[in-house]
Amino acid sequence: MAAAEVLHHLREQAAGILRADEKLSRAERLPLFKKFMQQQHERLFQAHRVGASGLAVTRERSLVVDVLLEMLNRFADEAYTAKHGTPLPIQTSLVALGGYGRAELCPFSDVDIMFLYPQGVKPKVLEPVQQVYTDEILYPLWDLGLKVGHSTRTIREAIEEAKADIQSKNALLEARLVTGSASLYQVFTEAYGNFCLGESPREYIQARLHNQAERRAKYGDTVFLQEPEIKNGVGGLRDYHNILWMARIRLNVGTLDDLVVGQYLHATERDALVAAYDFLLRTRNELHFSSTHASDLLDLEKQPQVAMNLGYTQPSVFRRVEVFMRDYYQHAQTIFRLSCQLERRLALLGAEESSKLRSTIMGFLTARRQAKQKHFDGFIVTSNLLMQENNQVFRQDPARLIRVFRLAQQMNLTLDFELTLLIREQLGLITPELQKDPHAVRSFLAILQQVGQVYPTLAQMHELGVLGKFIPEFNGLTCLVQHEYYHRYTADIHTLNTIKELDSVFSGQGEFVRPFDNELRKASQPWLLYLMLLLHDIGKGLGIDDHATTGAHLAQPVLVRLGLEAKAQETILFIIKHHLEMARFWQRYDVDDPGTAVTFAEVVGDPDILRYLFALTYCDARGTALSLWNSYKQILHTRLFLASLEVLEGQEVAVAKQRERKQMMLTDILAINREGIAPEEIEAHFSLLPERYFVHGTPQEVYLHLRMVSKLLHNIAQADSLGSLVPVIDWQDDLDQALTIVNIVTWDRAGLFYRLAGAFTVAGVNILSTKAITRTDHIAIDTFQVCDPGGGPVQNKRAREVFEQAVKDSLLHNKDLLPEILDQARRQHQLSYLRNQDRLSAPLPPSIDVYQELALKRTIIEVQASDQIGLLYLLAKTISDHGFDITFARISTERGVALDTFHVESMTPGETGTTAQLLALRESLNKIVTPETLQAAG
Repeated sequence: MAAAEVLHHLREQAAGILRADEKLSRAERLPLFKKFMQQQHERLFQAHRVGASGLAVTRERSLVVDVLLEMLNRFADEAYTAKHGTPLPIQTSLVALGGYGRAELCPFSDVDIMFLYPQGVKPKVLEPVQQVYTDEILYPLWDLGLKVGHSTRTIREAIEEAKADIQSKNALLEARLVTGSASLYQVFTEAYGNFCLGESPREYIQARLHNQAERRAKYGDTVFLQEPEIKNGVGGLRDYHNILWMARIRLNVGTLDDLVVGQYLHATERDALVAAYDFLLRTRNELHFSSTHASDLLDLEKQPQVAMNLGYTQPSVFRRVEVFMRDYYQHAQTIFRLSCQLERRLALLGAEESSKLRSTIMGFLTARRQAKQKHFDGFIVTSNLLMQENNQVFRQDPARLIRVFRLAQQMNLTLDFELTLLIREQLGLITPELQKDPHAVRSFLAILQQVGQVYPTLAQMHELGVLGKFIPEFNGLTCLVQHEYYHRYTADIHTLNTIKELDSVFSGQGEFVRPFDNELRKASQPWLLYLMLLLHDIGKGLGIDDHATTGAHLAQPVLVRLGLEAKAQETILFIIKHHLEMARFWQRYDVDDPGTAVTFAEVVGDPDILRYLFALTYCDARGTALSLWNSYKQILHTRLFLASLEVLEGQEVAVAKQRERKQMMLTDILAINREGIAPEEIEAHFSLLPERYFVHGTPQEVYLHLRMVSKLLHNIAQADSLGSLVPVIDWQDDLDQALTIVNIVTWDRAGLFYRLAGAFTVAGVNILSTKAITRTDHIAIDTFQVCDPGGGPVQNKRAREVFEQAVKDSLLHNKDLLPEILDQARRQHQLSYLRNQDRLSAPLPPSIDVYQELALKRTIIEVQASDQIGLLYLLAKTISDHGFDITFARISTERGVALDTFHVESMTPGETGTTAQLLALRESLNKIVTPETLQAAG
């Protein structure tokens, strides 16, 4: 149905509902307006549900608001006449701006309007008109629940506002008369058009480019976020709008068809842009209809339902989201790519305005080729641009499709946009034969060997479609949604981000990079890590389960095609297959235990492989999300690396170094013993502790513990009974790590860990990690790294006092801390800042794994569950109740998910726990982490 016909039909409906012939008050009309709007909303919703295009729904929504404003404007005129006895004394125009001006209103979009008045109207004439418009138009719009942006301007004021604010200038570019004086509006459009023509296009375009860069940076600088923002995100609706704004100012044209006529766009590109824009609008309409309010964030929680409602009916929710989001990314990438292409063309053209020859894009390109040039292998180098000599350059030698990127990388050149179009058009020349062509392969490997400068080249190869054609095994990652909760990007962009992080390592950029750079430089071929990172996740294209093993299988033919020597192939395949292993070790096991390093060294088997894994693990984590790496993880990671390197350098050497370190520490402590602790007491301390205690401890830490033990022993000598002993507690803020270290020395007893963990919870302090050591004389030394709920060292003196009192109550008086913990949970839940914190959008199912790690001779418990106040206490108490002591714990929380690891041993000496006991323990822990149990407890 044509727009005019729809408009006529809507006017008839409105007149019937509003009983236009009856004289009704504003209050009596309001429910009738609501009925009209509700009917139209439902009609558009049903049209959307049966497949109406995004543009069709937004245009009809705009027509509905047009009719509403027509009616309100008529009632306003009548109200003025009734009150003042005369018609309106001045001409007025009601003008739609922005998205409403484009006639593209999504169901809950803002309605931006401008009341336009003639110049020179006296205030005493204007003010009664403004008042009636406020009463009869704005108030009813607000009462109808519409979000209205409104302004009151004369023509001159509108132009002054456009001069002062580029956003206002853009909104006025899309002005459209809704109702009122057509002649006044015509004067405005002519005046505004003359203003735009008289302004400097160059300044406007530079301002737009700056604004575009800022906006894109704000939204991640990539199309491929897992939770994209449809309106303002990269490749979103705003990128499309920017094309038309720049074209209007630079070329005085307002449609994509005009850009095709001017040869700024190909017809196929226009069609792709329109299809992509419509897809995004239809997705945004679905978000609005589903949310019952304006919403532009396509978050993980909404994606399954949005996909289903848009016709993606795959039974598997993961597959449904994957297919839908792949379509979304492809359409958004189309908008982003073509908007960038047009921005560059208009910016270049805007910089060269003196010559008539440059009045068209083709004329400009011809003129540019007359600049000073250098010819090289079918290409032209002029200034910092790389252009093709002719459009047959790739057909003459298809290997140039790879070599062109190496040339640009080596010579620090930008690919001319016409050259990028030619590359995209001729991707079909990248055949299986070219994938193993020696010249193409050499160029590709040369790109990877330019350490510190690889990411920009590979990213452009991927953006233009070359990377996936040359390495087809990589194609499975393109636009692939990763369902792991901690990933921000699609699999392909995650991979490229890891390569960007490796560039930073080799360039020395970043607070953590120095040790990785130092160690990689010692490897025989440091650049190989680029290839490892490029291929490390390709198995995900066939599914997330065991993707490392699948990836190694897929990578083998790639390495053969690239002609790598057998040793390099073996190394790369090993790294791909084991790329998760190093993080798994320091997340699950005690890195201070020499046995951990021995076991890991046996897995790795080679110092160079260890170095590659050391750097790859860092790059992989940072490429997932920058927040996934911190100083605490750096310490654990580095400790495991150094300890494992010692083992690989020689077991006897490692043991000798440990003994030497322990002896040097003993000497240091005897030298700094200012408190007069007896030498035999110091030597006893060293003999009563396991070797792992001394692996990474500093003399200062050991001396602190020694003083605390000495104090405890002094208390024991004076106490009536061991039960009356107060634990010795020490608090130290570590500003470098932004946390507080709490050491507790006390007599060991059953359930000590859960009682201490409970005391921290009662005090409202978060536990980051913990380490427990027990001397053979049963004195326990427990070290906790803790922080305030909002992060950082524990600054609240009251929290420290509450903790120490809770420890005394629990240890000395056997007080049950659970009621206080639950009370703390309820209080925290009521705080607004906790209610507003980001929650995990797609919660992972809770899981408990209890197993015996034979290589380390440890019983290990791994927990994954939604984090709740009191969870750690319940877990630790249950472990204790089942007859196990916690000897080591790694506590971690990522985006609202608790990821905890416990090493446990039976309280009965010499026993490891039977299978039945471990199964019973797992069953009890499973009951704790079920959402129903946690909710009931909290």
